[in-house]
Amino acid sequence: MFFRSLHHALALLALSYSLQAAPSTPNIVFIITDDQAIDTIAAGKMWGAERSNLNTPNLDALYQSGTVFRQAYNMGAWHGAVCVASRSMLMTGRFVWQTQREEKSKFAATIANEKTWSQRMKEAGYTTYLSGKWHVQADAKKLFDHTVHIRPGMASTVKQSYNRPQDGKPEVWKSSDPKNGGLWEGGKHWSEVLADDAEAFVKQAAVETKPFFMYLAFNAPHDPRQAPQAWLDRYNAASLPVPENYEPLQQHRRIMGLEGAVGGSVMRDEQLAPFPRTEQAVRIHRQEYYAMVSHLDAQVGRMLKALETAGVRKNTIVIFTSDHGLAIGRHGLMGKQNMYEHSLRVPFVISGPSIPKGKVIDERIYMQDAVTTTLELAHADTKGLDFRSLLPLLHDKKEKHYDAIYGAFTATHQRAVIDGTHKLILYPKGKVSLLFDLDADPLEKNPLDDPSRKKQLFAKLLTLQKNTGDPLDLSALYPELMP
Repeated sequence: MFFRSLHHALALLALSYSLQAAPSTPNIVFIITDDQAIDTIAAGKMWGAERSNLNTPNLDALYQSGTVFRQAYNMGAWHGAVCVASRSMLMTGRFVWQTQREEKSKFAATIANEKTWSQRMKEAGYTTYLSGKWHVQADAKKLFDHTVHIRPGMASTVKQSYNRPQDGKPEVWKSSDPKNGGLWEGGKHWSEVLADDAEAFVKQAAVETKPFFMYLAFNAPHDPRQAPQAWLDRYNAASLPVPENYEPLQQHRRIMGLEGAVGGSVMRDEQLAPFPRTEQAVRIHRQEYYAMVSHLDAQVGRMLKALETAGVRKNTIVIFTSDHGLAIGRHGLMGKQNMYEHSLRVPFVISGPSIPKGKVIDERIYMQDAVTTTLELAHADTKGLDFRSLLPLLHDKKEKHYDAIYGAFTATHQRAVIDGTHKLILYPKGKVSLLFDLDADPLEKNPLDDPSRKKQLFAKLLTLQKNTGDPLDLSALYPELMP
């Protein structure tokens, strides 16, 4: 308790410093994408972004204007739609299993009775706006002052977008064809609609006397992988590199809960490309994925320009992040329902008044730390939140942010813990344990045989399970790892 109090005191000290530097209580713009991997922002120069020649000039500029957190994580999910847990955690500010318990106990009622992120901002005197993907089991219209184009968790399924491309067979899918629906439903690409809404919100908010909080949520670059043809033409599939940790098949896919998880079915994300994976299929999926990223980058540019045009950019904090990453061929996977770095880690940048420019922080954080951070900047209530403020890190307070990083997928299928340079991944259904040295092996290609280190990390994971309310008892499954 003492350390928590000390942490809070330091955060308040940093907050005091930041507010002295800012002209007034800042506006907050939170931009979140879905399925955007850590290597998809060229300025990040992480995980081979430069090798793919990804073009993201607006996100590059945002990265350079603020502080980048290179190791931001999503904690996990209780089922295959990882974004449900991710965005529900954002609204509640609680860790994954507590948020799931609230969802099961009539989440809509629970979240209405407790203070959500948006409600706390409203109580602090902010006008609140929402456009885009929601996917939280509560009525967004009751949680935000202004809402428009509230989108479902994912666009409607397009049958032709699955199990493709097939070697030697004609392509049946056309990403740029609005007739396919999906992200084209309604006649205009959803990423462009979100930018339209953001521009309208900014014009409205700029004449308000109160500060504003905007929650702008892209569905892209989540599948179906759809983008205008001009953006697809920017990437030649044949010349795109296949990931260095590409595999045709993931050997642990069944015990990971990705095959046979529900009634013998294969996880939806994994059905997008043929089994076994082929280099051709991975390249084409990546071409479409990169086109979507570059297209949404242009829409982010429109949002930022709207802030400048309205004269409010200098007093606006902008945070950009994503729900989780994505595999698209790495480790034989296509989706995000795994504990590898490419799926757990997300882009994360914060820019605005009092935020250091051009700074890069390697301390590990959770992307939901954005909630507590913005609430402190807004002088809002932070009682009862599990996630921590980033203000001490932003202002060079040297304490450890989290003792270790915890990851989970479903109640029984996957667990992970990251401490220092090492990560331990567990697949309890097969009693499998994988240890990686993330410094020496960042692509997680070569599991280590180090029983002593596994035991150390396992002990750390047991502590994190207790702290997060994890329902899974691992002690009987891994007696060889028990202290």
